[in-house]
Amino acid sequence: MHAPDRPPPDAHPARLILTLSLAATVGLGIGRFAYALVLPDMREDLGWSYSAAGFMNTINAVGYLVGALVASRLIQRVGWSAAIRGGTLACVAALATCALTGNFVALSLARLVLGLGAAAGFVAGGALAATVAQSQPARANFLLSLFYAGPGIGILSSGLIAPFTLQYFGPGSWWIVWWALTLLSAVMTVPLFLIRIESAARFSEGSHAAFALPPVLIYLAAYFLFGAGYIAYMTFMIAYVRDGGGGAAAQAAFWSLIGLSAFVTPWFWRRVLALDRGGLATAIILGTNALGAALPMLGHSPAWLATSAVVFGVAFFAVVGSTTAFVRFNYPPEVWPTAIAAMTISFGVGQTLGPIVVGAITDALGSLSYALNVSAALLALGAVLSLLQRKVGPTRHPTAPESYPGAGP
Repeated sequence: MHAPDRPPPDAHPARLILTLSLAATVGLGIGRFAYALVLPDMREDLGWSYSAAGFMNTINAVGYLVGALVASRLIQRVGWSAAIRGGTLACVAALATCALTGNFVALSLARLVLGLGAAAGFVAGGALAATVAQSQPARANFLLSLFYAGPGIGILSSGLIAPFTLQYFGPGSWWIVWWALTLLSAVMTVPLFLIRIESAARFSEGSHAAFALPPVLIYLAAYFLFGAGYIAYMTFMIAYVRDGGGGAAAQAAFWSLIGLSAFVTPWFWRRVLALDRGGLATAIILGTNALGAALPMLGHSPAWLATSAVVFGVAFFAVVGSTTAFVRFNYPPEVWPTAIAAMTISFGVGQTLGPIVVGAITDALGSLSYALNVSAALLALGAVLSLLQRKVGPTRHPTAPESYPGAGP
């Protein structure tokens, strides 16, 4: 799949990409990750087990995986603008559904739709943003990083709203939080309808170039472990902070630090992402991610939790970038779509299984600390496996490494 031949002529590149990033803000930053902020109150008010609570992010990940795999056909059928706007509107509608009912089946369907809509908006928006960024080669890396800041904006904004809303209205007010997030998302969706989005697209149907799985099986396994480990941390960490006595301010600060840390990712990891040494770059970043997930084991003190949020946040979006860089360095451009699809599937299956499996472990062992232990262990094992991945074939240096969307999140 290729993005449109040219960016819309009547929009400033940075402004257009920032506007497109709102699709990722709504679908991922709010739609997926903000669930962790209301999970403790929902679980207590609705009588859920941790397995049931984890299932809500599992079904969301299922929707995202399916949506990502059919995104190219969807865009081909309805166009770029309809995919971005329609996917984001579906997320807003699903968020409103979360506010309207406590029925488990209805909530599961809403989380599924959230995943589908987020995938449509993120894949289409990311591809278009990549094309816009290429219009200014000297600033392409910076411009594209603006799009991937979208989820961080959603994490930050929801972190400043949800904990204080729950504190003000008291136990059982999770549905009010969902209304607040629905309103915020609706406001953020408006700019997507105020700009011109190029809808003429071209697709390459002959991009099924040879991609052999055996040489990268260990790398795919590492990315699977990342998907399972990171989503477990992002699902249950706020509950852990609350169980340790953290009030609304502590929860807001913790979540906001993760969101803020994501903004420095492109600059912090720039040199590491340029390493063309097999899985080394992924191993370094994933190891940092594992360290961030492991820090809460040392205690509930604000210092440890804040450090955990910063270390985890600065690394977890960068892992996606490192896998995309691995594909670019090791395969010719005609193989990128197939290789990226393989990465997406591996990652998607991992983040589908992670929340419900870790939730079941928590139910069986009776403490959320086990969930964090498992999360950190999965990430650490993924880092070790990445370190074992060697280069595939001869060294290849793509002319525009920042021009293809990443394999996630």
